[in-house]
Amino acid sequence: MRDLHSTLRIARHPIHPMLVPFPIACFVGTLLSDLAYWRTMDVMWADFSAWLVTVGVILGVIAGIAGLIDFLGNRLIREQKSAWPHVLGNAVVLVLSFINALVHSRDAWTSVVPTGLILSAVSVTILLFTGWFGWSLVYRHRVGVAE
Repeated sequence: MRDLHSTLRIARHPIHPMLVPFPIACFVGTLLSDLAYWRTMDVMWADFSAWLVTVGVILGVIAGIAGLIDFLGNRLIREQKSAWPHVLGNAVVLVLSFINALVHSRDAWTSVVPTGLILSAVSVTILLFTGWFGWSLVYRHRVGVAE
């Protein structure tokens, strides 16, 4: 049987899958608070967006490093077709979200409408696809699953 273990793990538990829910929640929260700001123009929502996207980028980089260690540390993982779109798509999300964090550092209206809202929506849309590929790696190809 092929050994598709995670390189970065603690007590046989892969680190990357433990970290990814946090930036995902931040990026989805950014989109939701951008939508709330767009509808209400309450500056509180723009502030929430700025904090959420910033924390999401920081946690996304940490999760990305863990994922990259797994990706580069095991040739068998790199051979999986779904690994490449997962890695590349998440890298695109991190770049877009970093740009979004810079956009959200401006004045409330100009930070959200329309650029921040568009960047948040595109990032979450890409996450839907990269998440699909990530789950495919775990559930279909058994990457990081201890037998």
